Amino acid sequence: MVDFSALRILVLGDVMLDRFLYGAVERISPEAPVPVVRLGRTLAMPGGAGNVARNISALGGQAVLVGLVGRDAAAAEFRALLAADPRLVDALVEGEGRPTICKMRVIAGNQQVVRLDDEVAAPASAAEQAALTGAVEAALPGCNALILSDYAKGVLAPAVVAAAIAAARRHGIPVLADPKSEDFALYRGADCLTPNARELARAAQMPVGTEAEVAAAARKVMAAAGLPALLCTRAEKGMTLVRADGAVESVPAEAREVFDVSGAGDTVIATLALAHAAGRPLGEAMRLANAAAGIVVGKLGTATVSADELAHALRAGGGAAPDPAALLDHAAALRQVRDWQAHGLRVGFANGCFDILHAGHVALLAAARRRCDRLVVALNTDASTARLKGPTRPVNTLADRAAVIAALAAVDAVVAFEEDTPLELIRLLRPEVLIKGADYRIDQVVGADLVQAAGGEVALIELLPGRSTTGLVARLGGKPSA
Repeated sequence: MVDFSALRILVLGDVMLDRFLYGAVERISPEAPVPVVRLGRTLAMPGGAGNVARNISALGGQAVLVGLVGRDAAAAEFRALLAADPRLVDALVEGEGRPTICKMRVIAGNQQVVRLDDEVAAPASAAEQAALTGAVEAALPGCNALILSDYAKGVLAPAVVAAAIAAARRHGIPVLADPKSEDFALYRGADCLTPNARELARAAQMPVGTEAEVAAAARKVMAAAGLPALLCTRAEKGMTLVRADGAVESVPAEAREVFDVSGAGDTVIATLALAHAAGRPLGEAMRLANAAAGIVVGKLGTATVSADELAHALRAGGGAAPDPAALLDHAAALRQVRDWQAHGLRVGFANGCFDILHAGHVALLAAARRRCDRLVVALNTDASTARLKGPTRPVNTLADRAAVIAALAAVDAVVAFEEDTPLELIRLLRPEVLIKGADYRIDQVVGADLVQAAGGEVALIELLPGRSTTGLVARLGGKPSA
């Protein structure tokens, strides 16, 4: 469904080191009317074009990153972050006396308080442009697409862009560009541009409030720049794809909640490029990119989307049939939960057999999802269910139960446990919220002491009366196979 593991994408653009300082605001400073942030944890990651590369890696592809860094500690840290990911290839160029761009964000709770930028945005020198062009030409063989990630910091000079697009054409691979220049002719020769609505309005000098206005503005700039396609990202209005042949396609936004839009455009172009390089038409690639964007804006900071998250979003949105591969192993579940927690999201955990899905299950999981930002559902394996419910259970196999549960919009990940209780899985994942039906007392909930000792919450959800799988089986005469 979303297997991009065979793809290699070259990303050329402005790289920067993103730092995040997370803390809590408890009072206002007596020195000035500003909040005092008590610092907690810090996080650093590749930003700008580096975040595009991270998104490609998170989706399972390989990214080759070409950009300018300085000869400084920030560059060394940036390179170390790339080296830690086997799917990221360092093809960076050291600039002539310019520092590595750094952006520091201070976040209290779920709110960004201030951002500090340390940068020099001067155009690349002639020598730097020659080095960038050489790096692109050396890295392109074996790549399946080229992304131009323009943050207007000096890397994508006209000569560099023209040379990169020409090289991509010689290799027969598509070029996608996220523009910052108001003159879209800079990207002449690209297959698709991905401006947001504000960028499109500035480039076209036209309104873009409606789909018709977006299409008209897109046609104007496409004609002037000789572009075959343009994908306009329109925030809460979704996305609109306009082609030179006159075709227009739109999709509505899919975000359930918006915590932070930082880097959403990076996720869009990374997903679009991977899908298009995999042979998907641009319309279908747009739908994948839209689903990915809906996930990433629900995370704090410069975030990424995993292939598992994207597959789940497509299933929940009707974009794919239920898939037994929805079941994560423990290692994948741990990676996913830690990623969510690293971005400030509260993870909830519910467990059960969920053998024959009924209204009581759906109501329980919907209420559980309202108590957290992301919900993990742990299923008893078939053997565990049989030990708990008897030899005639489960009615549905683990793979089928996982596929059905994963298709629910309230559920963000599904995992299984072989033991009689999920205690070891709770100990591994360390959720912030542990959810159980109100037919239990807190002292009867497995793992409650672990979650509460870590500062988490145990939530007991009221159940719909008269709904149970055991009751359903009994009404069938105790014959589940009938």
